[in-house]
Amino acid sequence: MKKDIRILEIIDSHGWCGTKEQTYLITRELSGYFHVDLALAFDHKEMIERLDKKVPLKFYEIDNGSKRRFNIKNYRRLYRIITEGNYDVVIPNSSWSFNYLRIIYPFLKKKPKVIAMRRSGYIPSFVSKYLKYSIADRIVVVSKDVAKQLAENGFFPEKLVTIESGIDLSRFKPYDEFRDAVREELGISDREKVFINVANWQPWRKGQDILLKAFKDLNCENCRLILVGNDTDGEEAKSMIDQLGLKDKVITLGFRPDVDRLLQGADFFVLSSNSEGIAGALLQAMASGKVVLSTLAGGIAEYLKDGYNGFSVPVGDTKGLEEKMRQMLSLSDDQYRAISKNAVETAKRYSIEETTKKWVKLIEEVVNS
Repeated sequence: MKKDIRILEIIDSHGWCGTKEQTYLITRELSGYFHVDLALAFDHKEMIERLDKKVPLKFYEIDNGSKRRFNIKNYRRLYRIITEGNYDVVIPNSSWSFNYLRIIYPFLKKKPKVIAMRRSGYIPSFVSKYLKYSIADRIVVVSKDVAKQLAENGFFPEKLVTIESGIDLSRFKPYDEFRDAVREELGISDREKVFINVANWQPWRKGQDILLKAFKDLNCENCRLILVGNDTDGEEAKSMIDQLGLKDKVITLGFRPDVDRLLQGADFFVLSSNSEGIAGALLQAMASGKVVLSTLAGGIAEYLKDGYNGFSVPVGDTKGLEEKMRQMLSLSDDQYRAISKNAVETAKRYSIEETTKKWVKLIEEVVNS
C-alpha cells in the first residue's frame, strides 16, 4: 500500500544521459511507495515512451534550446503543476530544473520540501549556492567522493546525503543472447576484439579524445572501438576520428536505447572520463559481465579495483589507457572469467532497489521533519 506522500520529480530538456536514466529509474521505483508525478518537457519522447501509463506525466517545458530559460510560459506551467498537485516533496533532478523551481518558489503559497541533486563534485558559484541551493532541505549526492569535495568547500555539509546511483539489474546482466546479432549488424567479425564506450560526446568531460588517441596507439589490427551516446555520430566526432586515421576502426552509433544489447557484442568496456559522479554506464557494463577499464574520475575508485573487478588508470592518462587495453587483450579465458565474475558481484551492490530504499527513508525523514 502506498504511503500518503505526494512527490513531484522534475527534469528538463530531452535526450538521454546518466541524469535522465536515474530520473527514470527513481521515478519508476518510488511510484511503488508514494504518489509520484514527473514534470518534463513536451518533446521528451524517450522519457514519455518509458514512463507513459506507469507514472502521471505533467508537461511544463517547451525545449527550444537556450531560449527555453526565457519562456515565461514554462515557469507558469510548472507553477500551476506544483500548485494544483499539492505536493509534499519536489525533487529537481538537474541544475536547470532547479533553476525553474527556484524562480517560482517564492510565489508558492504552500512550499513543499525540496530535495536537490548534485551529481558531480563541481562547486557551484557563490550566487548559485546561496540563491538556489539554500532553499533545499537536503542535497543528495551520488558518491562519497562528491560529498567529500562539496563538504570540504563548505557547500552545506549539514544538508548532504549520499545515495549512490542505482542500475537496473533485470536489464543489465551477464548473457550473450544477442552477441552474434549485434556483431552482424555492425559488420564485426567473430575474430575481432571489441571495445565499447558508452558516453555522450563531450570530450571535455567524457574524454573521448584521450580514448581515441590511446586506441590509435594500441595499433591493434583485429580490434574495433564502438562509441555510443548522443552526438558520437556527429561531425565533430567523425572529424576527430578521420584525423586520427581511425575511420575503419571506430564505429559511431549515436544515441541508442538498446545499450544492454550492444554490450553483448563487445568484449571490453572502456571509460575515459575527466569528470564523473559515480559512472552508471560503467556499473552497467560490470553488471553485464564485461571486463572494464576506466579512469578514476569522481566516485569510480569507490568500487573499481585494478586487476580485481576491472582495470583503472589516473584521469587523463592516455598512455595508461593504451597499456591497460593491451593488458586486457592478453588475458587468458580463466583470467577474463574471474574478473568478469568479480565485476558482476560488485555491480549487485548498486541495484536500483537498494538505491530506492535509501530514497524512501530520506523522503519520509524530510516529510516528518
